[in-house]
Amino acid sequence: MKYVVITGAYGGMGYKTTMMLASKGFTVFALDKAVKKPSFNVIPIKVDLTDAESVKTALNAVKSVTDKIYAIIHFAGVYALDSLIEIGEKEFDKVFKINLYGAYYVNKAFFPLLNKGSRIIMTTSELAPLDPLPFTGIYAVSKSALDKYAYSLKMELQLLDISVSVLRAGAVDTGMLKVSTDALDKFCITTDNYECNAEKFKKIVYSVEAKKISTEKIAKKIVKIITSKKPKFAYSINRNFLLLLLNALPKRLQFFIIKKILKK
Repeated sequence: MKYVVITGAYGGMGYKTTMMLASKGFTVFALDKAVKKPSFNVIPIKVDLTDAESVKTALNAVKSVTDKIYAIIHFAGVYALDSLIEIGEKEFDKVFKINLYGAYYVNKAFFPLLNKGSRIIMTTSELAPLDPLPFTGIYAVSKSALDKYAYSLKMELQLLDISVSVLRAGAVDTGMLKVSTDALDKFCITTDNYECNAEKFKKIVYSVEAKKISTEKIAKKIVKIITSKKPKFAYSINRNFLLLLLNALPKRLQFFIIKKILKK
């Protein structure tokens, strides 16, 4: 029997992956801040990933069942949209605590349960290797940091024959579009420094999010990664052509285009 730890296990992507792996015979320790009742091959564990002590408590719960896990899969994350000169300190800290520190806490705590051939998979973002759009900076920077953390961890853990991969997912049908537009509306109301043209920015957001894929496709990709004999470091799925095109342009031209679109 192979045991898998999944963070953000009751979110859209996490839950679909949890159920798919459970159906394929994996026993899943489903970590999240809000959990459901145990089900077939799924053991829920309530945890605050921003708290190292809470993560250690989750580790003890896992150790009461097994002393060996095959994979750690990270889905826990939070979206934020704000300007980098106006975002509050608590919000700034929260984004990094969840998107970056949570993965660090879990990997560090659960490392003793990993063996040769084990896998760690982190869901970053298609934005991670790209230049961020205005007001998405805090999210993009945190995900880029997670991506670079994963790369550095890969460099180290390969020496122990433990695989590390990132899944750079584009828009997924998890309700994130509404979160994005709601955050944009709030920002345009509260900002003191920008005459934000919300409608223009919404068009950009919708164009980026228009081609959404199902959470099932994400789950299938995760299954493919953890069952691969030689997993790659980076996997991309549903990359946005317009973002790729924008990032292919010279930096000066990128700045000019965005300024032309958004400035009133």
